[in-house]
Amino acid sequence: MRKAAWGLLLLYVFAIPWEYSLDLGKPIGNIARIVGLVLLLIAIPAVLQAGRWRKPGALHWVVLAFYLWFCISYLWTIEPIATLDKMRSYFQVMMIVWLVWEFAESPQKLRDLMRAFVAGSWVLAILTLANFASPATIAAEQVRFVAYGQDPNDVARFLDMGFPLAALLFNSESRWPARLLAAGFFPLGLVAVLLTASRGGSIAATVALAGCGVLLLRGCGRRVVAAFYALPAIVAGLWFMVPRATYERLATIPGQVASGDLNQRVNIWSSGWHAFVSAPIVGTGAGSFVAAAGLSPIDTAHNTVLDVLVCGGLCALFLALCILVLTARVLPQTRGSLRLALATALVVWAVTAMVATVEESRTTWLLFALIALAGRLAVDEPTSLAACFPEAHLADAPVRVAERIV
Repeated sequence: MRKAAWGLLLLYVFAIPWEYSLDLGKPIGNIARIVGLVLLLIAIPAVLQAGRWRKPGALHWVVLAFYLWFCISYLWTIEPIATLDKMRSYFQVMMIVWLVWEFAESPQKLRDLMRAFVAGSWVLAILTLANFASPATIAAEQVRFVAYGQDPNDVARFLDMGFPLAALLFNSESRWPARLLAAGFFPLGLVAVLLTASRGGSIAATVALAGCGVLLLRGCGRRVVAAFYALPAIVAGLWFMVPRATYERLATIPGQVASGDLNQRVNIWSSGWHAFVSAPIVGTGAGSFVAAAGLSPIDTAHNTVLDVLVCGGLCALFLALCILVLTARVLPQTRGSLRLALATALVVWAVTAMVATVEESRTTWLLFALIALAGRLAVDEPTSLAACFPEAHLADAPVRVAERIV
């Protein structure tokens, strides 16, 4: 049963980036929710059958405490129905921290999880491009393009998270099909991010690509030269492919920052702060931000820290910061390209968390799970981990040998 659970875990990770594009509606939900529930039904018997389970780390206990705190908030919530819904949602997104810890037993499986996420990001990018090319959107003269069922800002955020993982895989893979999967995601994902016209997503993409550039080009003189000559062609291709109106929206970023408005986010944050002050210690209950801040039902906090503060108070924020600190502390245990890729992904997550509410996102908890797993493997299997994620010059060695033979 563990093999079945592992296969479903890979499918689950693959479905996460594009989950909202395949939604069967209530009560069934989207594809990631369906796969996740089946996975849980297989995972629990698999652990019971084995008669053992992997000892949780400090991160897992704090994540459990964070979840239980929001469950307890039902006792004082101002929105009981919303809190019940969040209790269910938080469980579904946080369970991946345990599932990855339990069923990913080797560096090869860590790499397989990254492959699955990058492959899922491919699907999301292709669906976004399909929306851009559809006759309906062309006729409507849209400015923002996004995969069906998805939010433009979420799409950009999911794709941004895939960039550092793709760079790591390109450095680590020795077979050309796998390297093409990783390398091909860069132009495809970048075009898709630009087509969303997400200003926050574009800033995060800049951060992600800067980290990827360091990761891909360090110690590889030939890659630096190739990138130098390829850059003008890439810029020209993006300029002619993406509609002018989309670039015009992205060009408003400096103006939004200078005005201090940030597309009305500042007003939302001000309302959220007043809601926090009214219940600073324990908050107003999970999922109650809109009601507590007096906003429209379609609004969100647009800031993860503020959302946690309002809904769970200082107690929840303390637990959230503990999760972040425990995750960041793991990074020094890893080495080389793996550390740089995971650190870049964590910085990208932090950037997006400032303008979005991401504590209920599966990508958030998947990232924390991957970092925790990498830290454990760095301690338990350092040699195997180094062999699975070699530096760029080592990963290129088999390719260069093959070129000489040909």
